[in-house]
Amino acid sequence: MNRVAFVFSSAPHGSSAGREGLDALLATSALSDELGVFFIGDGVFQILAGQQPGEILARDYIATFKLLALYDIENCWLCADSLHERGLDPDASEFVVEAEALDSVRLRDALSQYDVILRF
Repeated sequence: MNRVAFVFSSAPHGSSAGREGLDALLATSALSDELGVFFIGDGVFQILAGQQPGEILARDYIATFKLLALYDIENCWLCADSLHERGLDPDASEFVVEAEALDSVRLRDALSQYDVILRF
């Protein structure tokens, strides 16, 4: 089976890309256990805790990312450069998923280990 990477690069609100990516990720986990999840650019907001999507009349699916552990999806990475650019602390426990922060070079190296890359 191919190793599949899911790259979340869009903000969680304003489009359905994040929700669609999460649905695809959870569905793919039934077929493969060689999955990687990457949060880059505005995608780092996908797993930021404490969001209030109801305030902007958006659906709350961010908490659903907590299910990744139940689906045995453990390979999750955050772009440390993206976090820094957005004023977020990579060492803080403000994310709903345990993800390792990597600088952009190490993140690219990790991503290159996957056969298929799906971007949301």
